[in-house]
Amino acid sequence: MRECRTAPSTGSLALLRYGAPSLAFAFVALPLYVYLPEHYATRYAVPLGYLGAVLLITRFADALFDPWLGRLADHLLRRGQAKPALIAACVLMFIGFAALFALPALLPFGDESGAFTLAFVGALLLTYLGFSAASIVHQAWGATLGADEAQLARTVAWREGLGLAGVLLAALVPQLGGARALVVVFAFALLAGLALMWRAPEPAPHHAARSVLHWRTLLEPLHNRRFVALLAVFVTSGIAAAIPATLVLFFIRDRLDAAVLAGVYLFAYFAAAGLLVPAWLRAVRRFGAARCWLVGMALAVTAFVWAALLQPGDRWGYAVVVVLSGAALGPDLVMPPALLAGVIREGGHGNRLEGSYFGLWNFATKLNLALAAGLALPLLALFGYRPGTIETGTLPPLVVAYCLLPSMLKLASAGLLWHFFVRARSGAAPLAS
Repeated sequence: MRECRTAPSTGSLALLRYGAPSLAFAFVALPLYVYLPEHYATRYAVPLGYLGAVLLITRFADALFDPWLGRLADHLLRRGQAKPALIAACVLMFIGFAALFALPALLPFGDESGAFTLAFVGALLLTYLGFSAASIVHQAWGATLGADEAQLARTVAWREGLGLAGVLLAALVPQLGGARALVVVFAFALLAGLALMWRAPEPAPHHAARSVLHWRTLLEPLHNRRFVALLAVFVTSGIAAAIPATLVLFFIRDRLDAAVLAGVYLFAYFAAAGLLVPAWLRAVRRFGAARCWLVGMALAVTAFVWAALLQPGDRWGYAVVVVLSGAALGPDLVMPPALLAGVIREGGHGNRLEGSYFGLWNFATKLNLALAAGLALPLLALFGYRPGTIETGTLPPLVVAYCLLPSMLKLASAGLLWHFFVRARSGAAPLAS
């Protein structure tokens, strides 16, 4: 279904203003998964098993709210309240984030009344829900900025590129200044991002239905067959990307015997991804988002097949893997949301259900992370992997889980992408006119 629309201004300055909050949002994603457990365990002796259980349960509870938050985002876009809503969500997110790093000093772990657990769960839920609400509103808003696939990809690239910059900054700050510096820098980044965002182009006029919480409206995107197909590609590809993300530190330590270089490898990975985003944007204009994503998948498979051939001590060989897989990250970040925005418009839901689509999309993103841990870690235990032991030989369990399983899933995802979005695209109508 074709839609005639006038897109808001999407010049570089406008997209910088739109994407600016993403830099601050990265502080919530990385520290909660990487820094918070280590901070609680080493400084305050909170048991890892306890931390893992609480983080898993609260993250799952948060994911269940995403479809509802998506529907609420549509309602807010219809009323022209995207910017105030995003600011309100960010305030809640910051209060929860700051509370998480202040909590152990104010309320030591081990309180028999359970006060610590209640406060910890409350702060996590406040942080997660604020972050989810802000992200969904931001993504749904971005889906209205741009009249064709190349413009949509450019909008997403600004958002995700600034997010990558935030990941690098969030990884560096705790090493230099600890938890207090992390909270302070996050506050400044969030204030600066929201100040820039306030002058960003308004979302296109929205025509969402007035009903916000009816359960049938939450599932309406699933009636769009192309969305279901894209979701299948995205989930399969996402699990393939999340498995190595879960296992990367194990692989660097126990296969390569290069634990001292872990930080360098991670920095180089994200830096390679960010530096190559402009090249991918030029490719989108010529080849389209689906074909570019397909090339990115091929690069990822090449990287992990190469990694499977490495032996302990192959540090420079793994540097090649880092560069290739970093190059493949750009398409994984930019192309799926750009394709999704096009699918929404082709389904006749443009300027009406973007929030509902992105609510389900974010739920799938969180499901990817859960399924990755649920697949990779039990398989490693089943086949005898022992953390802390250097793995030698041709195909030890860690190599199979880190290299070959993701490659197989990426190939399956590439097949779905080819069938539904590359081969079938030749006769499709344009995204907009």
